[in-house]
Amino acid sequence: MKNVELLMPAGNLEKLEYAIKYGANAVYFGVVDFSLRAMRKGSIITPDNLNHAVELAHDLGAKAYLTLNIFAFNDDIKLLENNIEKFAEAKPDAVIISDFGIFNLVKNKMPGTDIHISTQTNTLNYESVKFWRDLGASRVILARELAIKDIARIRKEVPDIELESFVHGSQCVSFSGRCLLSDYFTDGERKANHGNCSQPCRWSYKLVEETRPGQYYEINQDERGTHILSPKDLCLVEYIPQLIEAGVDSLKVEGRTKSLYYVSAVAKAYRNAIDDYLRDNNADLSKYYTELQKVGNRGYTTGFALGENKPDSYSYDISKGLAGADFLCEFKGLEKDGYYLVKIKNKILSGDDVEIISPDEQFITKAEKILDEDFDEIQVANTNADVWIKFSEIPKDYKYAMARTIGVKSHVS
Repeated sequence: MKNVELLMPAGNLEKLEYAIKYGANAVYFGVVDFSLRAMRKGSIITPDNLNHAVELAHDLGAKAYLTLNIFAFNDDIKLLENNIEKFAEAKPDAVIISDFGIFNLVKNKMPGTDIHISTQTNTLNYESVKFWRDLGASRVILARELAIKDIARIRKEVPDIELESFVHGSQCVSFSGRCLLSDYFTDGERKANHGNCSQPCRWSYKLVEETRPGQYYEINQDERGTHILSPKDLCLVEYIPQLIEAGVDSLKVEGRTKSLYYVSAVAKAYRNAIDDYLRDNNADLSKYYTELQKVGNRGYTTGFALGENKPDSYSYDISKGLAGADFLCEFKGLEKDGYYLVKIKNKILSGDDVEIISPDEQFITKAEKILDEDFDEIQVANTNADVWIKFSEIPKDYKYAMARTIGVKSHVS
């Protein structure tokens, strides 16, 4: 049975490193001005440190894909012309593209670089895949609106190109993400297809009648609320066997703007699920669905993968992702007298039982004792504090370890 690539988002350099450590075979990242996710904080990836990002991925044994997937206006093309030499010098393993003009530039200015066709091109059929193959693309990222059976048909008709499919993460109410709601609702200040979507599909709406200004009425889809445009998040971890059998080469997770914990925990779940299936075709993957409930989500759906997108694929009651477990702390890689330096993300009390996850381990332990930065004992570690904690059990590779609450909260469906 062939290996399949797990492709994770890398919103910044730290997430890139953690994604690979937690199991990604490849990562994708963009640079400001050319990506559909405009990262503005953290160790963001820029044209100036792009070489370092690619080298870091390669040093960790993974591939690095650069996203240049905006729909480009003339000014964007000019800006790309001024930066493309830097992109070529970085030598990414592939460039992800949706725009014909950018395709032409990359093909001419970055010869030898693989070109992956973005899901933004709405590729739904085998003739479209043939078109991109004949144009020189090495991979097509299929539209999220495709059923698995349709992917299998495409693979049968076009066996000589790589196919990539989304398996997890936020979904767009618009066809493969080609939406203008944000552009309209922000007077052009937040352009969705230039990496700055304000996500109006997640807003809660009310109705006002023209002759009664100031009188607002709920738009009642039902008793759960008015988030009538907000799709639940995609989760296909239990359908990895069908996707692999259909001929998918790369399983892609959405989420370049998600947290470090999200990227790490999701990578770990999918890595383990893929490996379990490749070892045993009859492996039960349902436990990984439970694991994925512990990260932020709006409820999960299979989207179009099973052939139809049902009404319950929409999140009528919430717009913000809710996690089934609280991310408690991130280990900072330092140890002193049996205490480990951590960055607190949510409050921890001395004596709390917590769940530790690391790239290779997962277990429950106790926060036996907490010390502040001056090594004085405290009973409560508050959010954003750097503290030292003595745990009853510690992971072997604690540099990349994290702690979270135990179990799954009931509010996550």
